[in-house]
Amino acid sequence: MNTHQYKMLIDGELISTEQTFPVVNPATGDVVAQAPQAGPEHIEQALIAADKGFNLWSSMPLSEREPLILAYADLLEQHKQEIIDILIAETGKPYDNADYDFGMLVTCLRYFVEEAKRIEQPVIPDPDGRFLHYMRRQPLGVVVGYLAWNFPLLNVGYKIGPVLASGCSAIIKPSQVTPLASLRCAELAIAAGIPAGVINMISSDQYDVTDPLLTSDKTKLFTMIGSTNAGVNCMKNSLTNLKHFSVELGGNAPVVVYDDADLDKAVQDIVDLKFGNSGQVCVSPNRCFVHESVYSAFLEKAKVRAEGLTLRAGKGEGRMMGPMINGKERERVIGLIEQAVANGASLVTGGNKTADAGFYLQPTILADVDLSMSVVQQEIFGPVLAVLPFSDNDDILSLANDNEFGLAAYVYTTNLQRGLQAAEKIQSGSVCINEAHYAVQLPHGGLKQSGIGKDCSKYSLEEYMTLKRVSVLINN
Repeated sequence: MNTHQYKMLIDGELISTEQTFPVVNPATGDVVAQAPQAGPEHIEQALIAADKGFNLWSSMPLSEREPLILAYADLLEQHKQEIIDILIAETGKPYDNADYDFGMLVTCLRYFVEEAKRIEQPVIPDPDGRFLHYMRRQPLGVVVGYLAWNFPLLNVGYKIGPVLASGCSAIIKPSQVTPLASLRCAELAIAAGIPAGVINMISSDQYDVTDPLLTSDKTKLFTMIGSTNAGVNCMKNSLTNLKHFSVELGGNAPVVVYDDADLDKAVQDIVDLKFGNSGQVCVSPNRCFVHESVYSAFLEKAKVRAEGLTLRAGKGEGRMMGPMINGKERERVIGLIEQAVANGASLVTGGNKTADAGFYLQPTILADVDLSMSVVQQEIFGPVLAVLPFSDNDDILSLANDNEFGLAAYVYTTNLQRGLQAAEKIQSGSVCINEAHYAVQLPHGGLKQSGIGKDCSKYSLEEYMTLKRVSVLINN
């Protein structure tokens, strides 16, 4: 077991608790550490601290906040190996995946502080020439963030990046499944000189205790990364007064592989994205529509590439895939596989647990899938690629849109007109043509039931700031 005593950060102080809850390593099934269990008093303390921290941080010009934010990023990098080791222990990630997860945290800190220097505050022309009208962007207030377990530190970066750059303060609750690396990163905010109350991080697996974070009138923005059901419930609970919301929720990403696609490129891209992080990615390909003329060839190539993965956590050679996050999630996904096969789907590869310790599930490809199956209708969030054939008689873009979710979509074609038409008609927050691509400067968020608001980019930063119009009489 990890001997580090993890503590919450509230008002610049590291807080231990009598009650704790276990954190399990998915690669072994062993408990790696105990996380502090927040009580009602800690929630109230965090709200008071964040309110006080906002008053201080928002009054500081960006020129004074910037060196503290950059010092925090530098300090995190000095502790990179320690943090990545913690991250691997609580998530079971392969090393390169954990390195990316950590890297996005420091990238977000540095990106948003630069983007804050370029925030748009335009002048609006007055038709009569009597007024000077201009827009003011100012920090919104206390931000409460509930985060998911699949990329713990990337998710922290998505939130505290714009929080710190905008002049807000935050209370962050990482997932109870993976709180350890996030808590360790919060500890380092003290040494970096981030003022007390600006970043507060609590851990809990008891939602009745943390609900006051949602209902408090001190909370001005609730932001979340998680499932649609969880997001809707949190938003319902929050509606005790008016708040801003920015939530990135469930996804069920369609992929359309046309008959003229570069098939080798499509297979490599789709298989690698699907089985990255064991399929536990909100933008993971979920419903893979392949033109019937290349369907068999796609399945053969995809099978070879999927079977080239090695199942293990941490460091290793070759292409690796880690375990699922816990046994409950693995059993849920196995249930989807078994149900699909019982209803006529064919198992191309995978579908089984491994004999090793931990919560590993073989990379799985299903063929002969139809649109009525749960594996297509639901977000899989596991290492399963469901492949469906389509023909020229199908309205494939309508099929791609035939789902309540709209977070991400992918299209593979060498026909420019076809690709642009697909990008225009697919109802999704992002559409990638011929290669999946995500970056901190690109807005990330969903349409339909996949959320509201954006992470990353200047559009995310704007959600942490007011939009105030000022009019000054200059000519009577």
